[in-house]
Amino acid sequence: MSSIRESTIPPVEHVDEQQSRAVAEAARETEWRKPSFAKGLYLGQFDLSLIHPHPRPAPERREGGERFLAALESFLRTVDSARIEREARIPDEVFEGLAEIGAFGMKIPVEHGGLGLGQHYYNRALVMIGSVNASIGALLSAHQSVGLPEPLMLAGTDEQKRQYLPRCAKGAISAFLLTEPEVGSDPARLRATAVPTEDGTAYVLDGTKLWTTNGVVAELLVVMARVPKSDGHRGGISAFVVEADSPGITVHRRNAFMGLRGIENGLTSLRNVRVPSENLIGREGEGLKIALTTLNAGRLAIPALCAGVGKWSLKIAREWSKARVQWGRPVGEHAAVAHKVAFIAATTFALEAVVDLSGILADEDRKDIRIEAALTKMWASEMGWRIADELVQIRGGRGFETAASLAARGERAVGAEQVLRDMRINRIFEGSTEIMRLLIAREAVDAHLKAAGDVIDPHLDLARRMKAAASASGFYARWLPQLVAGKGDLPTAYDEFGALAPHLRYVERTSRKLARATFYGMARWQGGLERKQGFLARVVDIGAELFAISASCVRAEMIAADTPEQGKAAHQLADTFAEQSRLRIERLLDALWHNTDAADERLAARVLDGSYTWLEEGIIDPSEGTGPWITEDVPADAAENVARRVIRPTKET
Repeated sequence: MSSIRESTIPPVEHVDEQQSRAVAEAARETEWRKPSFAKGLYLGQFDLSLIHPHPRPAPERREGGERFLAALESFLRTVDSARIEREARIPDEVFEGLAEIGAFGMKIPVEHGGLGLGQHYYNRALVMIGSVNASIGALLSAHQSVGLPEPLMLAGTDEQKRQYLPRCAKGAISAFLLTEPEVGSDPARLRATAVPTEDGTAYVLDGTKLWTTNGVVAELLVVMARVPKSDGHRGGISAFVVEADSPGITVHRRNAFMGLRGIENGLTSLRNVRVPSENLIGREGEGLKIALTTLNAGRLAIPALCAGVGKWSLKIAREWSKARVQWGRPVGEHAAVAHKVAFIAATTFALEAVVDLSGILADEDRKDIRIEAALTKMWASEMGWRIADELVQIRGGRGFETAASLAARGERAVGAEQVLRDMRINRIFEGSTEIMRLLIAREAVDAHLKAAGDVIDPHLDLARRMKAAASASGFYARWLPQLVAGKGDLPTAYDEFGALAPHLRYVERTSRKLARATFYGMARWQGGLERKQGFLARVVDIGAELFAISASCVRAEMIAADTPEQGKAAHQLADTFAEQSRLRIERLLDALWHNTDAADERLAARVLDGSYTWLEEGIIDPSEGTGPWITEDVPADAAENVARRVIRPTKET
């Protein structure tokens, strides 16, 4: 066993809520230089022209994209997904095959050795991959969506791009190292340090990173570490390119999870790791901003994988519901199952709609899609999980049985339970649903904070708040009258959409209603609104449903125009989805003001203070005595380095 020296990482200093909020706020993109369809939904400004007619992929990318999808399909048909699940590891030949067809460079520009497919065709590739094996999807998305290629394309120097992007395209797998045992969605507590050397030629990195997806097999790392502020150094959380085989880097464990059994996720320590100064991405202190900007489009990978699972689930549900006969009829003809099949079909149509729309908008780069991408990630991960859960229910006992067990007794090896396990992480990956709601809510109320932020800020003195009130009154005098009436009130509006027109009129009216509700919340709670997380979550969820309805209607119209023989079916899918979504929206609108939030929060506080420990009596907790809730440092008896290479290092090619 290796002996790990005593950590030189400084202890976690107390970070209060205001400090954490300040760090997160500093990392936000604060300017809106381009229009945003989703942002308008929260302001009562339904501008359908921003997404209709449905944008199309660039012609110059179409040929290469379709050619790659054909090669990918041919390769994926050779992949033994059952073996990945059985051995809890993606075989080396799968890594090599993916590298051979260029899968590690899908989004990397052609001039840097990649395929230059853009976000749309990258998403379509992940849809296909998601139907085969989620671990392969996690491998590729962790490499390209949040790994080294994206931040380098965004903020890297020309030399960094020339040096690293061709390697990434050839198969130099990358990993993103941000999370620490004490740090999840609160980066203000980041402990990893990057101390500049006296001669200024390098930084010395120290830290422990948890849940490093691809970390076990990575050749290149993006490491987030805090640079101390000093003379000549502005300091702050910064991003570095690090060679994974650098002295001082050890992958101590390959973590195991309830799903994604093939994922190469590790516990990594960095001890006195020397990194050249030219490996700093962007400037000191810009690490979080780079990470968040990277995720604007990078978050679309998970929705694409969810769409793939939705399509597969629809196929299985359809075939099984026709083949399984109970009480004299196929189970799909019984209403209880039919409702589930309809939900899967309609929601899968909407999943593909929001993924395709967001992907093409990202490629066009004419709209600000930070809210669209965040909404798509949050909504798709929730709906994808529900689809997987409903599929297990439709399959009954066979849904709970493993594919291997089914095959062993001669039945079709349908891994519904595996899909359910694999899909669960998507509600946590790259921002949990709860955190995503807070991030989106912050953007949704951005216009209000700019107009009236000083009015509701309890930390400012009365004189400054009174002055701000006069300025805010001008904004609201112009904005509030626009929420009274709109195009959605006209019975002939959006008639070009035929039977779907009522749904778009509903979106327009509800967008204004949502904006009014947000204003009422601001007026009622003022600075306390940020703590009304139940209210804000419902506001965000309503906007997500409105976005999904809009995307579905626009997609149905595009399909009808391109392939008239499928137009009626597309309209039916969009219509049913919109009806289902509207019911969810109405429940959410009612729950804005009629809910148990206050009672829930009081009860939770009493649970936490131990008032109800008597309710826990009569059970045995097998986890007691097995270790602390959180351990920061790598133990002295940690395993030897478990890092491995599955593709020949690209530095040698």
